[in-house]
Amino acid sequence: QVQLVDSGGGLVQAGGSLRLSCTASGRTFSNYIMRWFRQAPGREREFVARISLIGVTTYADSVKGRFTISRDNAKTTVYLQMNSLKPEDTAVYYCNTQVSGVDYWGQGTQVTVSS
Repeated sequence: QVQLVDSGGGLVQAGGSLRLSCTASGRTFSNYIMRWFRQAPGREREFVARISLIGVTTYADSVKGRFTISRDNAKTTVYLQMNSLKPEDTAVYYCNTQVSGVDYWGQGTQVTVSS
């Protein structure tokens, strides 16, 4: 079983930055593909970013060029650096991994961007 703990959310003005963290339990973190998703009120949860075992990254078009996903295997932590934030980035952000076909989610961290 994998436990994920999200942190780092908060209230920021448009144009500002935040860095989210997600720390995973378990000694096989380096074997996990890690993802960030977000869910705004009244909307479906959507993909934000992904990082592979070897650090290859993928982003949703809406965040490309503004967000950066990274990982520190020694700290079993994945990060999401969010720059040039927009009000439409307001959502609860969740980290995710899939192990043996089972999805694991963090508890979520709220990001609110004021205009």
